Amino acid sequence: MSFAQRCGLQSHERLAACEQLVKQVESSGIELIRLGWCDLHGVVRGKTIVASQLRQALANGVGMVSTLLLKDSSDRTAFKVFEPGIAQTLPGFSGASNFTLMPDPASWHVLPWTDKTGWLQCQPYLADGRIVPLDSRHVLQQAVQRLTERGWQMRCGLEVEFHIYRLKDPLHGHDLDPDRAGWPGPAPEVSLIHPGFNLLTEALFDQAEEPLRIVQRTAQALGLPLISLEIELGPSQVEAVFDVSDALTAADNMVLFRNATRQALRRAGYHATFMCRPPFEHIMSSGWHLHQSMCERLTGHNVFMRDAPAPGSSPLDALQVLSDAGAAYLAGLLAHAPALTALCTSTSNGYGRFRPNAMAPQSILWGRDNRGAMLRVIGAAGDAATRIENRLGEPAANPYLYMASQIHAGLAGVDAQLKAPEATETPYSPGATLIPTSLANAVRALQKDPTLCQALGQPFVDYYSTLKLAEHQRLALAEDAQEFHRREYFGRI
Repeated sequence: MSFAQRCGLQSHERLAACEQLVKQVESSGIELIRLGWCDLHGVVRGKTIVASQLRQALANGVGMVSTLLLKDSSDRTAFKVFEPGIAQTLPGFSGASNFTLMPDPASWHVLPWTDKTGWLQCQPYLADGRIVPLDSRHVLQQAVQRLTERGWQMRCGLEVEFHIYRLKDPLHGHDLDPDRAGWPGPAPEVSLIHPGFNLLTEALFDQAEEPLRIVQRTAQALGLPLISLEIELGPSQVEAVFDVSDALTAADNMVLFRNATRQALRRAGYHATFMCRPPFEHIMSSGWHLHQSMCERLTGHNVFMRDAPAPGSSPLDALQVLSDAGAAYLAGLLAHAPALTALCTSTSNGYGRFRPNAMAPQSILWGRDNRGAMLRVIGAAGDAATRIENRLGEPAANPYLYMASQIHAGLAGVDAQLKAPEATETPYSPGATLIPTSLANAVRALQKDPTLCQALGQPFVDYYSTLKLAEHQRLALAEDAQEFHRREYFGRI
């Protein structure tokens, strides 16, 4: 029996897809295949096999040390896997045992920035054939299943801000000096690709065209639904906008986009970072704005759209724009916002973004087409594109957890028939409940939210909290906080 059979993966459809992929690889001249898996921090890890091993890998997977799931953001193992009690705390992890990465043949891509190399997405399985329950992609799959059971599908559009810099010495950079190596290592030395503070200026796009062309060609070669590339306000800051897709596809696309962008640009002498606040004095924070709606799976009807404003509703009433279900979903996101923050802004670096009058949220509020509010409701009665934009996220967030958190919080609002408060017109006025101001505070809010703990599973919340509090604690103990951000985030995400 193959391991794929033991995992319950070996359907007739998968067998046919595997056979077709093997023949495609054999006839295409592909030499290497990267087997990638997204860890808790959104970083792609995995192994590279020679093409002749593809059939074996599709049937039986490849081994992976289980501690890769237990790393904090510096790559230190945050759990004591060689001490008593680990088998009870984290079943299957004792002794740094192996997991098996199982490739999905439907995820095949030929990488456009390197020669004769393919890529397959994988998920980790335990020795007995069960999927690893702590895997972040599995967490989203479970959330999507909740929607499927009620006949809904989540639709997501992505607006991703990030920074691109030019490496000062692409061949022998500061981060490649063996005498400066560390754990984590030093950040690269860089210069700007545009001076910033001139939003959407065509001349700055022209100045930054070479790296943006690399981003464009890489994304399109991978089949990603790129709509636009834009010059953002901050120095060297840009934005990529993607068309809508279902939640799992959108999350997969975000993982692939970040991974591909960083690698393709590095080969051309550039450095891309998806950290929220690069460690320089004159920067603008980057956000990841997640546009979301629900549709009926059978008809495609937008569940959030209402045909006409609710009788007697005011322009500040959610029922002026959103259906009853949409307004309750909005209320669920607001009610669980403190806990959601830990999953939407998942690094210590991201919390400097929440400040007044910065085109980023500061308080737990919603508004109608208001970019200062945490939740921006876009559309109108009768508009099939009616949706909720969550502006809470940072571009370094794990996309599977970001989207799963929205589903669970939104459905909690729908199931409890929560009522949304009035929309804000002044999102930075005092008096509203503030977004958590640190990663530690957000994690504690998650730990205290019984609805999300139940939806995500208490073992997952405990696991996530351990890793993220370890990250926060190392920052608290750092002698130089700025250097911590350089090493922890700038050179790595």
